[in-house]
Amino acid sequence: MSTILITGAGTGMGRLAARTLAAGGHHVVASMRDPDGRNQDKAADLRDFGRANGYHLDVVELDILSEESARAAVAEIVRSSGRLDVVVHNAAHLLYGITEAFTPEQILAAFDTNTVGPLRVNRAALPVMRKQGSGLLLWVGSGTSFVVPPFLAPYTAAKAAMDSFAESISVEVARFGIETSIVMPGPFTQGTAHFPNAGMADDHQVTADYQELYGETIARNQEATESLFAPGVVQNVQAVADEIARIVDLPHGRRPYRSTVDFSDFGDIPVAAVAEVQRVRLLTRMGIEDTLAPAQTTARESNS
Repeated sequence: MSTILITGAGTGMGRLAARTLAAGGHHVVASMRDPDGRNQDKAADLRDFGRANGYHLDVVELDILSEESARAAVAEIVRSSGRLDVVVHNAAHLLYGITEAFTPEQILAAFDTNTVGPLRVNRAALPVMRKQGSGLLLWVGSGTSFVVPPFLAPYTAAKAAMDSFAESISVEVARFGIETSIVMPGPFTQGTAHFPNAGMADDHQVTADYQELYGETIARNQEATESLFAPGVVQNVQAVADEIARIVDLPHGRRPYRSTVDFSDFGDIPVAAVAEVQRVRLLTRMGIEDTLAPAQTTARESNS
């Protein structure tokens, strides 16, 4: 059994991952903002699911915009469990619209949530994992880091930046026995709260300036995205949770560096394959190829 922290676990992929991992016998700590206030229904749903099935599923408050909150959440987990084996970086926020129409403040906020947020959590979790000599950072990335769709620039740029951090951090923590996996979901227009909760551009005048040439294109963007899926294909968001659980359950050192869950033939898989070949080549040429895999330590692996 692993002790697993999941960020953004109130809805969508995070919620499904929490339920799936708990059902798999792990101690899951599902985190969200304000679980005793505005998100109390979401927290109660997870707690009730755990109690009804006898699963070890807890809920903790964690605001990824606050380093203090991240440290408090990790400290609570360590006090109750004695360790932290896996962090699933899932929390994210989508923004949709014309790039020029987003204010600089909106762009910075997008990066604060989608890029800096995971780094805050890492600063709380990595000291624990380094001391243990083991752990897994599982980043829920996006195929849009490699193949960029239109009208989502604040989100896709921030997710690409997160991906870059994940790549760098994987090298920096490997010698501590800490493993990295990046799960890259394809587009999902159904089954998540991403699009219903998406933020829109604040500069309405700039948006209006684009209306004549791009208004119809923007209006049919969801339809265009839906056209990526072959007829009859089901957008199974549960498959992302299943893949996260599969990776967690693999032995130390055997987890994939990248994994894609995509029902749309989005196009990022061949790009990722080339990028991986070049990553291995670069680290080997630099003489640090040992960081391509986590160090084998004598620390006790909780799921071994």
